[in-house]
Amino acid sequence: MVTLAKNVGNNKPLGLTLVLAIVAMFCLCHGLLAFAADDAANLRDKYQSLGQQLKHNQFQRPIYLESVESPSTIKGDIYAVLDYPYATVSGALNDPVHGPANWCDVLILHLNTKYCHASASASGNMLTVYIGKKVEQKLADASRIQFRYRPVATSPGYFQVDLTADSGPLSTKDYRIVLEAAGIDANRTFLHLTYSYGYGMAGRLAMKTYLATIGSGKVGFTTTGGSSSAQPEYIGGVRGLVERNTMRYYLAIDAYLGSLSSTSDKRLQQRLISWFDATEQYPRQLHELDRQDYLQMKYKEYERQQTEQPSP
Repeated sequence: MVTLAKNVGNNKPLGLTLVLAIVAMFCLCHGLLAFAADDAANLRDKYQSLGQQLKHNQFQRPIYLESVESPSTIKGDIYAVLDYPYATVSGALNDPVHGPANWCDVLILHLNTKYCHASASASGNMLTVYIGKKVEQKLADASRIQFRYRPVATSPGYFQVDLTADSGPLSTKDYRIVLEAAGIDANRTFLHLTYSYGYGMAGRLAMKTYLATIGSGKVGFTTTGGSSSAQPEYIGGVRGLVERNTMRYYLAIDAYLGSLSSTSDKRLQQRLISWFDATEQYPRQLHELDRQDYLQMKYKEYERQQTEQPSP
């Protein structure tokens, strides 16, 4: 410190620059910590406000799901209580070294994810994801999405991670998968998952065609007030689509975390079975394949994910 003080004194312009840099760094770090503290408090407040919905709902588990549609965007949100310590959730999905690759192991559980590879570049960590049909498919026939992996906030009891992409299939754009989590006690974590994307005129027309053909008759989880029968009526259209996929991504996170207590040679099988069994609890919305067909497809896709890196 004495040497530093002498050097600063001998070179006042350099010393002033150094002092200003230190002050700026301190203010930045302090500001980031303050934002993280505010976000953590807001998430815990949300947990308190959703107390009854988390206890009593159609999902038979502590989940609250909502969706919003605008003329140019669609967004689904899930709030859920996970029976894992905060350190387990953060260590798996917010790890600065292994986090991106772990996210690939999460995303590949989804029916439509054909491939995921994490890589580092000068601009940060990237996830190359191929999205396709709910059956076996060559990567050349699937749609490629480049997600940027960005840790937004990290503190002892709260984190937020963003996955963002400029474009996606069916002329969609501005993809965001946002995960934030806060510890609520020694063994449980409160999670908020957001899945959203935007679209212009071409994207809206493409989705309209999809919903009128392949997606015809499929529904989400939000009930509508127009039903006069004993069976509930569920939201359809674009909101139904985003609710189904938001739920699939949440169940993938839950299945991945649940596999971490197993030995490494058993984790893949446990994740796949857990994810499939969880989706089958909601057959009206999520059933697409028989278990054996799903497992066979995913084992092949996971093997491809370990050995093949397609060209950009």
